Amino acid sequence: MGTTEDAADVVVIGAGVVGLAIAWRACLRGMRVVVLEAGSVAQGASHHAAGMIAPVAEVAPGEEPLLELGLRSAALYPEFVAALAEDAGGAEIGYTRCGTLMLARDRDEAEALERERALRECHGQPVARLAPSEARRLEPALAPTLRLALVLPDDHAVDPRALCRALAAAVAHRGGSVREHSPVAAVGTGEARLADGSRVRAGAVVIAPGALGGSLQGVGERVPSRPVKGQIMRLHDPDADAAHPLLTRVVRFPPTYVVPRGDGRYVLGGTSEERGLDATVTAGAALELLREAAELVPGISELVLDEFTAGTRPGTPDNLPAIGAASIEGLWWATGHYRGGVLMAPATAELLVAMLAGEPADPLLAPFAPGRFWGAA
Repeated sequence: MGTTEDAADVVVIGAGVVGLAIAWRACLRGMRVVVLEAGSVAQGASHHAAGMIAPVAEVAPGEEPLLELGLRSAALYPEFVAALAEDAGGAEIGYTRCGTLMLARDRDEAEALERERALRECHGQPVARLAPSEARRLEPALAPTLRLALVLPDDHAVDPRALCRALAAAVAHRGGSVREHSPVAAVGTGEARLADGSRVRAGAVVIAPGALGGSLQGVGERVPSRPVKGQIMRLHDPDADAAHPLLTRVVRFPPTYVVPRGDGRYVLGGTSEERGLDATVTAGAALELLREAAELVPGISELVLDEFTAGTRPGTPDNLPAIGAASIEGLWWATGHYRGGVLMAPATAELLVAMLAGEPADPLLAPFAPGRFWGAA
């Protein structure tokens, strides 16, 4: 027979980067918080994410509402990580203001880069067009075969695994509780019911389970979600030279990217596959990732492979997140962030917790209202 806990103002279901950011932000607002996680902290999409904070680069055609939210969240990041590091006892978060180089190998890709440049300039984002020789002066490891480059100085990156560990520590520091291996079976107004029969009562329940929350009962009208598979490699340089790293900036040649961690570690990714909850890794994806990367960064083939994993991102039918009130009073959604969970976590937390505190919804959230999926105004 389970027990009932009555101490929480807010229950957050899901200990990925979005759920943990909401929990920490709620703690900062003086709320008593319990996070319930079915497995371990950040073992879903956050575990596999590369951690690029690039709001313009992450917006695909048809996803323009994401741009303002992404820009807002990217602007929050410096203060967000500074405060987080303090609350987490000086924990290393892996945040680097490294900038991005977007690269083109042929005429078609160069034309696509010119469109990317125009989009950024339209939104007042710093961007500069570089000749191949100029790009190679910035990053000598680049191959001479590139045709064009853009430098995006305001893009940055973070290590999502380190970020989530710090968030969990900061929640605990602020008096909150993160309960791992505590799967929630159902929710209702003012409570979450766990699979073991216990209940946690709260004034608000935030549903942030990522791609794995489809079986949760009692949510009322659902946010439709699908898991989108991504395969990703983690590598390190066995002869890392801090003075002469292989790369100092994120390099992107869509859909592939290489993200330097700043300490001789690199993340190589780029796959997006509609294969459900499939977590297998494939030889074909490995071949494609390495071939694409080595074509523009030949030295990538000399790195040591540490991990090759696959995770699933939560995507909605319109690829926009659902952030806001559920159809049942006291329940809130924060899910469906797809490729942008790490990027959008600070703004999602700030805006949702403001509503939990009784403040009016920020107009910025209008395109992301969960009610759009069930015809609510």
